[in-house]
Amino acid sequence: MAGNSKEQLLSVRVCNTLQSLGCPLVDGLYLQEPDSVQELLCSPSLHRTDILKWICASICPPLKEKFSTVKATQNEDLVQELARFGYKMMLCKANDQNLIKGLAPPLQQLRFLEQLLMVIQADSSINSRQNSSSGDESVRNDDLLRELMVQDHLSDLDMLLNPVCNPWSAHIREYLIRTQSTHNKINGKQHSKPSDFINRSDQQSRLGSHGEESLTETMALLQSTQSSLDELHKECKFLKSHPSGSAAVLSPCALKVAISDMSQLMTAFGHIYNTDFKAYCQRTPPALNSGTVVFQSVHQLLHTCNMELEAIKQLSETSSFLTQTVQQLQTDKQYWSKGEMHTLPERLEELKNRYEAFLSLHQS
Repeated sequence: MAGNSKEQLLSVRVCNTLQSLGCPLVDGLYLQEPDSVQELLCSPSLHRTDILKWICASICPPLKEKFSTVKATQNEDLVQELARFGYKMMLCKANDQNLIKGLAPPLQQLRFLEQLLMVIQADSSINSRQNSSSGDESVRNDDLLRELMVQDHLSDLDMLLNPVCNPWSAHIREYLIRTQSTHNKINGKQHSKPSDFINRSDQQSRLGSHGEESLTETMALLQSTQSSLDELHKECKFLKSHPSGSAAVLSPCALKVAISDMSQLMTAFGHIYNTDFKAYCQRTPPALNSGTVVFQSVHQLLHTCNMELEAIKQLSETSSFLTQTVQQLQTDKQYWSKGEMHTLPERLEELKNRYEAFLSLHQS
């Protein structure tokens, strides 16, 4: 095989991945040369578009229904839809239609297809892992139930369902002592002495007072916990039922669905963390530069300088505006007394002449 270029090797790998995923569009294609595989995946054709449609529909099944509504004559709409999906997957630009049509460079097209196929492989591995784990768990649960329901364990189950832990009273202790001694005489074997049994009973009675004190403390702790839970229940509005008497918002079915979704998300995150993020998260933090104080002071000085320059700019604009206003007052004619129009300098000259005439008359 003479295909040694990077594009040809990548095209063969993409084609093998499509065959392993069960793509029906590559089944029955016996392309032995890498050049033919590259031409199939990187040249504009209807077959290439169908392969891209199958890949996108495998990642997002609702797209299959949407593609079925697009007519054969609406090729531009199909290209825009595929480009929009690639943009949502953060693998291409929203208007990168050349990549969808097969007009982009072959290496860019092959990398785009390989990244889409990696998403399908990741989803299939997660689903297979979840199916296998759920099957193993159901088998373990069945074995445990089968073992617990054996006849030998029924008494233990009854004891667990109906627990009894009360201190013996005096008359019950006396009855147990007599019953034990009678049983020992009948069998001719004394497994335990009555005095030892009495000592144990007395010891239990002595410990009864301490048990009552601990029981009182436990009851007080339970009551305080119950009151705290009631307060939390009042604060959590989503746990309350509707005023109309309908079912609560947080039903057991909703909790089961939420737990299942959270488990899937955690499994997916764990897979992504182990494959992509783990190496970055375990890196040592970068060392901080000792010149941060210098950079901070320089930044503050530059900020102050910018503020002063802004103030000077505003002052210059204000001065220019005042100059234009004064020039407009000096050049524009206005109505003065007696309905005459004069500019401000003309009016000032007229007032000056009148004042000089008034002074000359007054001196004479």
